[in-house]
Amino acid sequence: MRSMKGVILHGGRGTRLRPLTHTGPKQLIPIANKPMSQYALEDLREAGIRDIAIVLGDVTPEKVIEYYGDGSNFGVRVTYIRQGEPKGIAQAVGLAQDYVGDDLFVVYLGDNLLRDGIRNLVEDFRGSNAAGQIALCHVKNPEAFGVAELNREGRVVRLIEKPKAPPSDLALVGVYMFRSMIFDVIDRLRPSERGELEITEAVQGLMDMGYEVASHVVSGWWKDTGKPEDILEANQLVLSDIRPINRGRLEGDAIVTGKVSIDEGTVIGTGCTIRGPVIIGKNCKLGPETYVGPYSSVGDDVSIRGGEIENSIIVGDTVIECGKRIVNSLIGRNSRIVSADMNLPKGYKLILGENTFISI
Repeated sequence: MRSMKGVILHGGRGTRLRPLTHTGPKQLIPIANKPMSQYALEDLREAGIRDIAIVLGDVTPEKVIEYYGDGSNFGVRVTYIRQGEPKGIAQAVGLAQDYVGDDLFVVYLGDNLLRDGIRNLVEDFRGSNAAGQIALCHVKNPEAFGVAELNREGRVVRLIEKPKAPPSDLALVGVYMFRSMIFDVIDRLRPSERGELEITEAVQGLMDMGYEVASHVVSGWWKDTGKPEDILEANQLVLSDIRPINRGRLEGDAIVTGKVSIDEGTVIGTGCTIRGPVIIGKNCKLGPETYVGPYSSVGDDVSIRGGEIENSIIVGDTVIECGKRIVNSLIGRNSRIVSADMNLPKGYKLILGENTFISI
């Protein structure tokens, strides 16, 4: 079987996710207590790909290297390629030319999640003679994405970036498969109006040169996590499939219902109610009299005393002692939320970066 490599794109500025991305790349923001780019790495591994390059951006790349290391903790071999200033997906792919050589390879955008992984896509591409393969997904708002136009036989005939009048509802998922001729196309690309080398133009270039580009419509859900609400929705989707497990300790009359995963060293105090789907990391202290509701992810070393949390992500190393109801929120690492005024209205929507202190 011909060798195949993986390339995870870990760049971009993540401007729509600030302030969370002031202190780290968006791909390390956790979904169900796991960095979103780890889902891409695990999908590649489960598809039989063990050699993976991570293309680093210019937002604290050292945090990515610290987390993934040489890949041995994840069952893969990781090589790092520095992109620096982002100049488009195609430019990032082009930087992997020396690493890829003549091997087949998969490009996986590190801020995309696919429920059913990419094993079937990889098998399809290995068994084809196509120069490229794109993953597609039916969406309700195709004008917001790159869109593929297919002919009656299902062959890709045209790609359009964010069309005003979409020819289909098939959006390009952030997973691409290529043979080495894609690098010749990228070498000929010119920057688009936004100053980037566009991956849609690169794939279109393959077709313009007479090469076949195959397509695969993914099953299950796909999520591109560009905005806070996308991350919360992805968190909901992943938590819906979690396996209930309790490695922690329940005290007194604490109640845990539904799909709830509690890691070791965590204590759920008396008077607490945890209603799943919920995931709680290691060495947390919840309670007394605390409610954590559906679709919440609580990272390691979090203390929550009183109040209510629902449909939120708490990254970790955080103290919440405000006695309020917090919903639909992203709370960065090493934050502290304490009570200031018991007369404030209930319900707060928060997007907090690391090392944040607020009083509510």
